[in-house]
Amino acid sequence: MKILIGAGGTGGHIYPGLALADMLKEKYPEADIRFVGTDRGMETTIVPNAGYPLETIRVKGFERKISMGTVQSIKELLLGMGDARKLLRSFDPDLVIGMGGYVCGPLLLLAARKNIPTVIHEQNAYPGATNRLLSRFVDKIGVSFPEATKWFPQEEKVFLCGNPVRKAFFQGDRKTLREKYGYGADDFIVLSVGGSLGATTLNNAVMYWLTNPPDDPSIRLIHITGKQRYDDFYQSMLDKGLDPDKSNWCKILSYSDVMHEIMALSDVAVSRAGAMSVAEIAASGIPAIFVPYPHATGNHQEFNAKSITEKGGGALILDADLKEEPFLLKNQLEEWAKHPEQLIEMKANVEKVAVEGAEELFYHAIKPLLERGQHER
Repeated sequence: MKILIGAGGTGGHIYPGLALADMLKEKYPEADIRFVGTDRGMETTIVPNAGYPLETIRVKGFERKISMGTVQSIKELLLGMGDARKLLRSFDPDLVIGMGGYVCGPLLLLAARKNIPTVIHEQNAYPGATNRLLSRFVDKIGVSFPEATKWFPQEEKVFLCGNPVRKAFFQGDRKTLREKYGYGADDFIVLSVGGSLGATTLNNAVMYWLTNPPDDPSIRLIHITGKQRYDDFYQSMLDKGLDPDKSNWCKILSYSDVMHEIMALSDVAVSRAGAMSVAEIAASGIPAIFVPYPHATGNHQEFNAKSITEKGGGALILDADLKEEPFLLKNQLEEWAKHPEQLIEMKANVEKVAVEGAEELFYHAIKPLLERGQHER
């Protein structure tokens, strides 16, 4: 059995693809599973480190305004179509899965035209343009949120499966992990993260909190700046007379590849509302303050966040509001720290949102496609 998984650009596309790949490998140990991405995205390190081969094709996103960059994007798209055509011919897959990223456009479109079984997975409540286009041609469409279904007119193709999340997010032991990382049982631990690339508004709000620290000695902060923003954040702390390496209440990181452990030991999270972040927070069962990225297509991050906040699992602060009033984050977190009974109720509400076994739901929906692909070889 041979399977291609298109996933590129950000961790929100790549990690669900890895969760699916791991599940498929368990069921079909002899399967040849390869990822398809570009040579520029995070997939160039994440996928090989996870033990899967990565094939690359040339493609880049289109700018919203026509410019010289648009010409380059069209050129790369044509080159990418050629790359995808060669890959499909040489690898001859039984199934092609699209998890998101610009790479999925040429890959899935050509696979569908060659009558290779195809399926896409939409992680967000509001689908991106590429998936809306591909939905006309692929065989199946998996969605993470019920709200996404209405954007795909071919209802017979759509199935609800949730967002595939690594099993480790459901299995973290809070007590053991707090001991491992040197935190106390009664500490109130806040995890703040702006996604794999970071978030300027969140970083600024956290900086406000660092310069106006809490009176409660039990509060601890783990802030992940994003790799591209770490040096500037570190220097800003030094400029304000704060030593990031000697703080007794906060730990500053650029990135973490053990996010499942950090979430499991935390009491609350502060995060953007990308589909993967929302799914991982739900799987970890911790309340959250979501600050949706304001320029996301169709405002889909706000829709993602509301899948938890409207069920009583956290709070939503708009980026514009936090940018104007950075103290909002500090105030909300310190208020929660005073009322642990609220956190218990919110935690229960978050756990109701989590979809464990999304990979299995996905597998049962695509199993007929796998069988068709093998039969037609």
